[in-house]
Amino acid sequence: MGAVLTLIDLAGAVALLLWGVHMVQSGIERAYGPNLRRLLATALKGRGKAFLAGLGVTAVLQSSTATGLMTAGFAAAGLVDLVPALAIMLGANVGTTLIVQVLSFDVARWSPLLILIGVVAFRRGGASRTRDLGRVAIGLGLVLLSLHQLLLLSLPFESRPSLRLVLGAVSAQPAIDFIIAAAATWAAHSSVAIVLLIMSLAAKGAVTLPAALALVLGANFGTALNPLFESATKGDPAARRLPLGNLLNRLLGCVIALALVGPIAAQFAAIEPDPARAVADFHTGFNLVTGALFLPLLGPFARLLRQLLPARTAADPGRPLYLDEGAEMPAIALAGAAREALRMADVLAAMLRGASEALNGNDRRRIGETRRLDDVLDRLNAAIKTYLAALSPDGLDEEDDRRLSEILSFITNLEHAGDIVTGGVLAAEAKLAKRGLAFSPEGRTEIGAILDRLETNLRAATAVFMTDDPRAARKLRAEKEAFRRLDAQATEAHFARIRAGRAESLATSGLHLDVLRDLKRINAHLTRAADPILDRHGELLASRLRESGE
Repeated sequence: MGAVLTLIDLAGAVALLLWGVHMVQSGIERAYGPNLRRLLATALKGRGKAFLAGLGVTAVLQSSTATGLMTAGFAAAGLVDLVPALAIMLGANVGTTLIVQVLSFDVARWSPLLILIGVVAFRRGGASRTRDLGRVAIGLGLVLLSLHQLLLLSLPFESRPSLRLVLGAVSAQPAIDFIIAAAATWAAHSSVAIVLLIMSLAAKGAVTLPAALALVLGANFGTALNPLFESATKGDPAARRLPLGNLLNRLLGCVIALALVGPIAAQFAAIEPDPARAVADFHTGFNLVTGALFLPLLGPFARLLRQLLPARTAADPGRPLYLDEGAEMPAIALAGAAREALRMADVLAAMLRGASEALNGNDRRRIGETRRLDDVLDRLNAAIKTYLAALSPDGLDEEDDRRLSEILSFITNLEHAGDIVTGGVLAAEAKLAKRGLAFSPEGRTEIGAILDRLETNLRAATAVFMTDDPRAARKLRAEKEAFRRLDAQATEAHFARIRAGRAESLATSGLHLDVLRDLKRINAHLTRAADPILDRHGELLASRLRESGE
């Protein structure tokens, strides 16, 4: 009976460790998630900056999975190439080791103080960020408390010959250690928790240092499995490039290190007599070396991944790909919804291109194909709204509420713009085809140029939606006035052709003006992506009307 109770205590301590790590991750994500997303968005120009951004963001967030999800969102938007995305993941792998470094020191005595500070901040903090930081402090305190409990629970087992026999047999098989740790990390969804547990076992001599290092390698490999398994459900193989690339990087590094685990353990034992510190140092050193080895090779590696996983169009373009019903964190659920919103932007871009290609007035096949895309837009819009409506309000903080509103506003504007393309622009082109008419060559050129400008503005609106950058928002908002001038010029040029007696302009005048009006309405919907950001920075007027002074 005593053995059963001890095992229950051990399982409870491990569960407390996992929950503490979860609280740290969720608290940081809630407090600084949008800021971390903006940091990533501004550091995607080169692999060096991307590596440092991934390291910094993950060091704060303590979740390489969340960093990878944000990076995948930028990749889906076309804002980042595969090379810097892989560099971010190399940096993220290093970032996850930093909290392990901190907790490798004797900081268990701070556990009660951290929990006390966290509870006070959580209960008394008026601002949501203060409550989130209180959650982080509670999580850190629980992690330290669980590690101390694990050390105490391991004491009765040290003198048991049967346990020493089992651990000795396992310690002699690095491959078995690797597999055990990989499976445990995959099940726990946290390499941080597993490495901390390995440190605890090594500190009490429950496992030898070579076995501990093999276990650490397994934890590094296991944490890359979950993103790959999750991406396997996606329709487009291109969505699996980033998680597969990260997994292959880790696998190759683990194979090399596992073959040399004996000499490496001897070197670390000579440098660092404390086994727990040696485990932490090896964990960080392994990821640093792996990053240094693979960073220069990311170019050809990315080309290989593109060949292995060529992009293809999903069989059902209206089926959501990124709405994860099992998402535990609101920020991850919102990131998935944002990625689906980017797919809506891609569909709208295809509709604008289709309208431009059908401008000659007789391509009925192209008009029909483009009209069918509006159904895809409507289905994605409905799926995203249903998904967001199912999120529990209790789990959303102020930042989550803001992001949810931004997503809803963005997809609503995209859906309205798609309706105008279908019911306005394409309907006018279909009427021209039915009547055997066509806009004048000058009119087609003007409308084609405006459609190209709309596609550029759609890309700018997508970038603003993803990056939350006020400078990009100001530039996008300026397009509203610029577009008004462009519309006025096109209208005046059309009237000039009518006054000159151009027959084709006179015959198509009503439809021509309708199309110009509809294109202006589409642009108004696109530029609204800038409004939430400008409003937060106090740069958006409540009204454009001047007071009369009466």
